[in-house]
Amino acid sequence: MTFTELILQWRTEDDTRQFAVRIAHQLSTLTPEDSLFIELHGDLGAGKTTLVRHLLQTLGVMGRIKSPTYAIVESYDDIKNALYQPLNLWHFDFYRFNDPQEWEEAGFRDIFASKGIKLAEWPENAAAELPIADVAIKIVANMDESRVITVTAQTPVGHQVISKLQSFITPA
Repeated sequence: MTFTELILQWRTEDDTRQFAVRIAHQLSTLTPEDSLFIELHGDLGAGKTTLVRHLLQTLGVMGRIKSPTYAIVESYDDIKNALYQPLNLWHFDFYRFNDPQEWEEAGFRDIFASKGIKLAEWPENAAAELPIADVAIKIVANMDESRVITVTAQTPVGHQVISKLQSFITPA
């Protein structure tokens, strides 16, 4: 299988929000029996959590959306798909992991084996334990505060998501 890759440029936070809306549209087509794992790569301040925040807001999460840097995971059970069926969503931040074995010790294997959407920041810190992500998003901040984003499908499921995104997005 050839993997789909999109290269985009975000000049403003509104560009980030618009991309999040497009991704949220794809996620809203999932059923409670589907699974999707998206990993987010980028340096501190690149915009990973900002992207997730906009995504969760678009999916209907109300109130403050916290970065899970200290909690490691935040779960959201108030997400609904387009048919108003509940979807499970977990937002992970493995920044504080010093050893990939911490993932196993935290009991995350069960979450990753379950149905739902998993978003993981700093996946390289748990890389030895994580399953392959369906979609990898890499955000690189430029000196002018714009961002270059590489979105790569790594599985057939990811390929379906990215292929549908291509019809909505103009590459950089």
